[in-house]
Amino acid sequence: MADQKKGRGGARPGAGRKPKPKAEPVLGEVAADTPLAFLESVMRDTKADDALRVKAAIAAAQYRHPKVSDMGKKEAKQRASKEVAATRFQASTPPRLVRDNTK
Repeated sequence: MADQKKGRGGARPGAGRKPKPKAEPVLGEVAADTPLAFLESVMRDTKADDALRVKAAIAAAQYRHPKVSDMGKKEAKQRASKEVAATRFQASTPPRLVRDNTK
C-alpha cells in the first residue's frame, strides 16, 4: 500500500460533462442580388440560428436607417425643412367649382 497514491485528484479520462456540438449556421438556398438583400433574407430565415439572424439584422440596419450623426449640419437642416414644408406649408387644395343648373 505504500506504493499507491491515495486521495490524489486529477483529470480522469472520459470524466466530466461532454461538450455540446456547435451547430453550423444554415443559410439554405439564398439567391440575392445585393449584399443587403442577402442580409435581409438571412434575417428573415426562421431556420437560421438566432445569433446569426441578429447579426444580419444589425448589419442590415445601418444601410436601411442611417445614423443622424452621419449627416452633417446642413443635411440635417435641409431634411428638417423638407419635413416641415411637406406638412405645414403644403399647398392647399383648390376650391371646387361646381355649377348648379337646377334653378
